[in-house]
Amino acid sequence: MTITQTDTGTPADARPLLLTRRTMPTWIPWAVGAAAVALGVLVKAVQGNWALGAFYAGLFFVIVVTAVSWRLEDRRRAKDRFATSLVYSAFIVAIVPLVSILGYTIKEGSEKLSPYFLGHSMRNVGPRDDTGGIYHAMIGTLEQVGLAALMAVPIGLLTAIYLVEYGRGRLARAITFFVDVMTGIPSIVAGLFVYSFWILTLGFEASGFAGSLALMILMLPTVVRAAEEMLKLVPNELREASLALGVPKWRTVLKVVLPTAMGGIITGVMLAIARVIGETAPLLLLVGTAQSINSNPFEGWQSSIPLFVYEQNHAGNQFSPARAWAGALTLIIIVMVLNLAARLIAWWKAPKAGR
Repeated sequence: MTITQTDTGTPADARPLLLTRRTMPTWIPWAVGAAAVALGVLVKAVQGNWALGAFYAGLFFVIVVTAVSWRLEDRRRAKDRFATSLVYSAFIVAIVPLVSILGYTIKEGSEKLSPYFLGHSMRNVGPRDDTGGIYHAMIGTLEQVGLAALMAVPIGLLTAIYLVEYGRGRLARAITFFVDVMTGIPSIVAGLFVYSFWILTLGFEASGFAGSLALMILMLPTVVRAAEEMLKLVPNELREASLALGVPKWRTVLKVVLPTAMGGIITGVMLAIARVIGETAPLLLLVGTAQSINSNPFEGWQSSIPLFVYEQNHAGNQFSPARAWAGALTLIIIVMVLNLAARLIAWWKAPKAGR
């Protein structure tokens, strides 16, 4: 009897049988997904509701994929398919309203958005005039948010450094508690606090800087939390290596810890700016409403993009809705540009291998 040998020296008759597990063809999830999209479109056509269509499409996809996997594969793979399809469906259901809002804003706002709209204010524009623009509001928003960031970022970053590198005991726990409380403060409460203290108690007038104080209060907890989490992600080995070389603690934080966490810190700052750039309630109390250009945030009323959108939405004439949508689209574009700039700065400042 001749026994053939394999390449590894093992007799061919002694090799164990390879058990093949049944696997669902890769085209089935795609086919079920296409059917789910068709079902969602049908529900939208019948009910006129995209959210309801997305819900039924996601439910159909999860049930059918799980049932097919149970039939063609095994119980364990079916459970895995169920969890995976549930995550995918939840993501799609969550992103549908976001895409819908963005698409509708672009559709309605692009008609009015133009260089003229971005370069002119609403001074001497009557209710029957199809003129005017958002230039005065853009200046106000950039100045107010910029001043708020100049105040909130240093305070928040130093607070985060204290909590991570130095903070111990009751004071650190108290600061953490108040930061958590401030995270959930409604914007109108911050506006009322600044109004009662800055305007009623100290006697200052409504201005762009007063609005910046309220925005600073809203930005501060986000900056602290983001910077704190990024500093905690810095490996302790980097700190220990620097301290072992005799570098002082403050210099280790400045030269080692902060550059390593700078990318995440910048991202957190941009999230804080995006958090406050669309606030309207505190600005109604503190900034006032201006139709002309005011480049001085410390004196006089000063408009902003959220206030511009609010005013035009309540103006009640035939041209104001188009201005409101164009203002909303302008605000979205500004936030997108700021986030893109933050990504580029974070990539530029991130530690590179070989440096």
